[in-house]
Amino acid sequence: MTSVLIIDDDAATRVRLREQLEAKGDIRVVAEAEDPIVARRLLDRVTPDVITLDLLMPRMDGLTFLKKLMAGRPMPVVVVSTVTQEDGHACLDAIAQGAVGVVGKVTLPHPRLWARFGGELRRQVRAAAMSATGQLGHRGAGSILDSVGERSRLRPVMIGASTGGTEAIASILARLPEASPPIAIVQHMPAGFTASFAARLNEHSAVRVKEAADGDRLEPGVALVAPGHVHLEVAGTAARPTARLQEAAPVNRHRPSVDCLFNTAAQIFGGASVGILLTGMGDDGA
Repeated sequence: MTSVLIIDDDAATRVRLREQLEAKGDIRVVAEAEDPIVARRLLDRVTPDVITLDLLMPRMDGLTFLKKLMAGRPMPVVVVSTVTQEDGHACLDAIAQGAVGVVGKVTLPHPRLWARFGGELRRQVRAAAMSATGQLGHRGAGSILDSVGERSRLRPVMIGASTGGTEAIASILARLPEASPPIAIVQHMPAGFTASFAARLNEHSAVRVKEAADGDRLEPGVALVAPGHVHLEVAGTAARPTARLQEAAPVNRHRPSVDCLFNTAAQIFGGASVGILLTGMGDDGA
């Protein structure tokens, strides 16, 4: 049984979060807090496996709380936030501070939207409960870079990641030289965050990182990130590969799906490519 502390300033949202988290019987909400000040007092009495954290709250914002938590008592945190450009940057800051996942908050009282949100929230919380807090170490990144460096001989590199993957990807790309092989990335992430994610990676990478657009060339020195609402596939030929975006049904409950990227890369390149599966959730990419 996974135990959860909910931190959100809206009482109605806390009720809905509890309902969704406990819907399948394997997650139990052990406490709720309307702001981080209350949450800090609750943590003296309860030790949850996972915290769900809103970012915009009174008295202390979620990002400040997260920094204090990770400095003194690190534990898995899933950010539950509205999907806007401003929130997207804040969510990436939260991940950089140690949060292991982000779920886009539903603001409309539509049962189907809440059911879909609930499924994603439960998956993120289960994965977070099994994760180790902290970032990818230099040793882990180094072993992966062996596959991306000279051994790849500029073979295209496909990267898939889920919960906790954003910082792992950042750690890898930051160590790559400008003359790197073509790279395509699928990171499980809400649609509103992937453009900000790509821009953040680009700021700290020698390679050029951008959110993929349909028809983009896969070329050396460029890393394409799948948009959060569509599948990223490889099309064209091995000599002239391009990105293809498909708004098809989720695969392995995810869109974008790592399987879609890996399978199409295998069809185009065969064995002349490198596949890297980082942090995972479920079977996507396996």
